[in-house]
Amino acid sequence: MNVLIINTSDINGGAAIAAYRLLNALKHSGVNVKMMVREKLSNDNDVLNIGNNLINKFNFYHERGEIFIYNGLSRENLFEVSTAKKGVSIIDTEEFKQADVIHIHWINQGMLSLNEVKKILSSEKKVVWTMHDMWPFTGICHYAGDCDFYTHGCGNCPLLRHPSKYDLSRTTYRKKTATYSKGEINFVACSNWLKEMAIKSPLTLGHHVTSIPNPIDTGVYRPLNKNEIRLKLDLPTDKKIILFAAVKASDKRKGMDYLIEASSLLKNHSKNILFLIAGNRSEEIENKITLPVKSMGYVSPKDMPSLYNAADLFVSPSLQDNLPNTIMESMSCGTPCIGFNTGGIPQMIDHQINGYISEYRNSKDLANGILWSLFETNTNLGLNARKKVIENYSNEIIAKQYIEIYKNARG
Repeated sequence: MNVLIINTSDINGGAAIAAYRLLNALKHSGVNVKMMVREKLSNDNDVLNIGNNLINKFNFYHERGEIFIYNGLSRENLFEVSTAKKGVSIIDTEEFKQADVIHIHWINQGMLSLNEVKKILSSEKKVVWTMHDMWPFTGICHYAGDCDFYTHGCGNCPLLRHPSKYDLSRTTYRKKTATYSKGEINFVACSNWLKEMAIKSPLTLGHHVTSIPNPIDTGVYRPLNKNEIRLKLDLPTDKKIILFAAVKASDKRKGMDYLIEASSLLKNHSKNILFLIAGNRSEEIENKITLPVKSMGYVSPKDMPSLYNAADLFVSPSLQDNLPNTIMESMSCGTPCIGFNTGGIPQMIDHQINGYISEYRNSKDLANGILWSLFETNTNLGLNARKKVIENYSNEIIAKQYIEIYKNARG
């Protein structure tokens, strides 16, 4: 069986990291698999770069520019939506011709156009599409928030400055409908939450929809000696450390406002707690948290296991998320997590067993959960967190589930 994974990048972003981890999990399970991207950042010979810098930049800026113009020259929500108008061609490559299964992941920002997806479906090859956000079954948005217009064709998109019945979300939705009619798609959601959202959309009607979580290498993300790691990172050994990490730490969707408010509620514990912030633009949060805080800036993936091990608790106050890699990584390192009751987060964190699930958008309960996790519980949350990952998200388990999807898929 030959499998070709398609993603915009190999290791830049959550979806890319998840797709790349699946590549390695499948390889270790004996599958002949390649990955095709338009932005290759790794040195992996099984990752193939498609297109060239000039074409890729043109496709990216063409789509962003069109959205910018359509949205009344406003940058608001510019990267919250995608149209897949432009992309590279893959169907004439030898890797595509030799593949039995085309496994699509996150293909926006100039990787695949909807026209190319139509050609892929018309090829009668088996097509699996892992959904890392809502875009495959909405008009143009990656996360719909409170909007449910995707359940009946979109239009009047709240992310556009001048929404209308036949706006960009409606026309793109209709194009997706025509595209998806060209073949059968085996949609895979990374969380049960995303699966439930997907089956509400007419775009998935007539296609197969299931849920498989992302894999993780539990040998890379594993418990280490906490004191040794802290000394190495020049962190105090006598404080409770709370870690917050995101690709863009200041991203509103990651819930930084609630993290800031929760920190102010913990002011009586300022001598005992240190916040650790990792991610681009982390200094924007550092200046607003009232407790002692240390900003780490961007931390490379290879260094993240040390950071998780340095922490006593990982906090993820995301307002809408699928199956966050950061939570899985932290749990695999034996560091318990706290997050809001939204998206795929409660699928990962078992309340007061391996972490704490806070009431949605409730900073007070977020603070209560931090205190309970750090100072009040007698449960070995970290041990339970590691156990949950090994039993549910390890490479071998997830690869086996995908191999079954490949075998049973129809072209």
